[in-house]
Amino acid sequence: MSEPTAVAEGTEQLPFNDAVPGAVLGTWAEETDKAYLVAPDKLIPLLTHLRDELGYDYLSNLTCVDYLTYQGKKRKGVQERFEVVYHLYSTRKGGGHIALHVRVPENETVPSAVGVYPGANLQEREVYDLYGIRFEGHPNLRRILLWEGFHGHPMRKDWKEAYYEQDTKPFKSRHPRGGYQFHEDKLPWGKNTTYPPGWDPDTWQEPVAYVPVSMAPHPVVQDPEEEERRPHVHTESIVINLGPHHPSTHGVFRMLTRVEGETILALEPEMGYLHRNHEKIGERNTWLMNMPFTDRLDYLNSMSNNWAYALAVEKLAGIQVPERAEYIRVIMAELTRILNHMWSIGFLLNDLGALQTPALYAIEEREMILDLFEEVSGSRMMCNYFRFGGVVRDLTPGWLERARYLAQERLPRALDELDRLISENEIVKARCRGVGYLSAEDLIALSVSGPMIRAAGVAYDIRKAEPYGIYDRFEFDIPTLPNSDVYDRYYIRLLEAREAVRILQQALRDIPGGEVHGPPAYASATLEEGFGTILGGKGGYTLRPPEGEIYSRIEAPKGELGFYLVSDGKPNPYRYHVRAPSYINLNALGPMCVGYKVADAIVVLGAIDIVLGEVDR
Repeated sequence: MSEPTAVAEGTEQLPFNDAVPGAVLGTWAEETDKAYLVAPDKLIPLLTHLRDELGYDYLSNLTCVDYLTYQGKKRKGVQERFEVVYHLYSTRKGGGHIALHVRVPENETVPSAVGVYPGANLQEREVYDLYGIRFEGHPNLRRILLWEGFHGHPMRKDWKEAYYEQDTKPFKSRHPRGGYQFHEDKLPWGKNTTYPPGWDPDTWQEPVAYVPVSMAPHPVVQDPEEEERRPHVHTESIVINLGPHHPSTHGVFRMLTRVEGETILALEPEMGYLHRNHEKIGERNTWLMNMPFTDRLDYLNSMSNNWAYALAVEKLAGIQVPERAEYIRVIMAELTRILNHMWSIGFLLNDLGALQTPALYAIEEREMILDLFEEVSGSRMMCNYFRFGGVVRDLTPGWLERARYLAQERLPRALDELDRLISENEIVKARCRGVGYLSAEDLIALSVSGPMIRAAGVAYDIRKAEPYGIYDRFEFDIPTLPNSDVYDRYYIRLLEAREAVRILQQALRDIPGGEVHGPPAYASATLEEGFGTILGGKGGYTLRPPEGEIYSRIEAPKGELGFYLVSDGKPNPYRYHVRAPSYINLNALGPMCVGYKVADAIVVLGAIDIVLGEVDR
C-alpha cells in the first residue's frame, strides 16, 4: 500500500487519533455528510476500536467511488483515484452513522474488514467485481455479480458498455423532437462486439473458480457418546446445486451446497444472473431519471424504493417536503410494508409445500392495495410516484375513503385470518421452529437488518433509531421475538404488518390538506404540460445538488434500504449506489443453513425474503 495524499495538518486534533494514533488524516464533505479520511494501514485498528469501544457494531454500507473524471473543486490535488467508503451504526445507541473513506491508488490493495465485520464479505466482493479493488485478507475474493473471465470492471469511469453513446444523459440522439437513429442500428451486422486484446473466442475456456463450499471439511463430532451412537458407515459428501432454475429459489439464484446425506455441511449463495449494472445506468441518468429505475429494484415495493432515493436527494440538495406529501409518503410506505409481508408469508407457505392456496389467501388484500397504487400513479407495481420535494400528484377523489376502509376493516381482518390459519398449524411449527437459528450478535455482525434481526430479539428499526419523514409523530411499537428461527421470522412479519396498520390508521386520520410538492418543479403534474414537465419541469430535469455526498436510509419492508450519492455539482449523479437489504441479508444464508437438511435450506431462504431485482441490481 502506498502513502496516502496528505490532507490535513495537526491530525492529533482529529477524532479517534487519541485511541488509534495516525488513523484519521482529515475530513471530507463537511457541508453535506461529513466523512473521515483514514490511513489504509490504520483501517482495521480503527474499525476494531469503533466496534469494541464505541459500540458501532453494525457495518451498514461498504462501497467505492472512482474519481477519475470528477469535476468538483474540492478534490483538486488528490492523487488517489479510488476511495473505499464505510458507513457504521450502533444498534444499541441508535442515531446516525460514522462515515470513513480510505483513498486507494490504482492497483493498490485495502485491508479486508471481514475479520472485524463479517458483513463486509459480499460488499467487498462487489467492490472487487465492479471496481477491481483488491481486499487483502478477504477469505473468498472472487467475482459475485459477473462471471470469472469478464473483461474489465464496469463501474470504473473509463469502462464503456456495448452500444456506448455518451457518459451522461440526456443523450443527444434522444431529443424529444425525434429524427434520430438508435446507435445500435448504425452498427453493421456482426460488428457489434469488441474483444479484449489477445482474446480469441474460439480458443477461450471458462476459468475454474475456487469455491470454498467444495472444500468444506467433514464435521467433527466433539462428544464421544454421540460418536458412538452414529452409524459406522463410511459416507462421502458431494456438492449439489439448488438453482439457478428452480421455483424455490425465488428467481434466478443458485445455492452451492455441500451435503452429506441430507445434511448441509456448507452453503454459498451464487447470484448475478439478473445483473444489469443498475448503478452504471444510475450514473448515466440525470438525478430525476433514476426515480423510475428504483421501481425495478425490489419490484414488489416500488413506493419504498422511491422514498429512499427521494429522501437521499432531498438531503443532499436541501429540498423541503410539504406537510400533506409527508403524510402521503407514510401512507404509501406502510401499505407497501403490509403487502410485502403478506406476500412473504404466502410464499413461505409455498416453500413449505402448501402450494398456492395460502399464497392466494395472502395476496387477496395485496391486490386491493395495488388498486389504490394504480389509482394515484397509473401503475400497480412500477409506480414512479415520488418526486424530489413531494409526490407526482395528489390523491384522487374518494381515495382516502377506500384506504380507510382497508386500514380499519379489511387488513386487520385478513391479518387475523392468516394468524388463525397458519400460526398453530402443526406442519408449520414442525418445519419452522428451531430451524435456521443464528444468534442476534451473529446477525448484526453479518450486517443483517429488518425483520430478520427483530425476530432475534433486536429492537432496531430505522423509523425509531433515526427517524425520517414524520414517523416521530406516530405511535407504534417495534415487535421482537426471541428465537431467531424460521417460525419467528414468519411471525414477526405478521406483527409488523399489524403495527403498519396502526400507523396507517393514524396517518389517514390526521392527513392535512395543502400542496403535495414544493415550489420548485421537481414534482411534475400532467401530460398536457409537456415533455419537460413530466420529467420534473426544467427545475427537476437540470437539478444540480451541491458538491458533496450523502448516505440516507429507510426501514424498507425487507430491511435497511440505503442510497449513497456523490455530487460534483453536475446534472448527473457522480456516484449512485444502492445498499440493498435483499443482497446484504444473504450474508447470513450459509451460516443459517449449516447443520440442517436440504429441505430446510429452502425455507431458510424463503424466510429471508429476497427479491432478485434488488439482489443483482
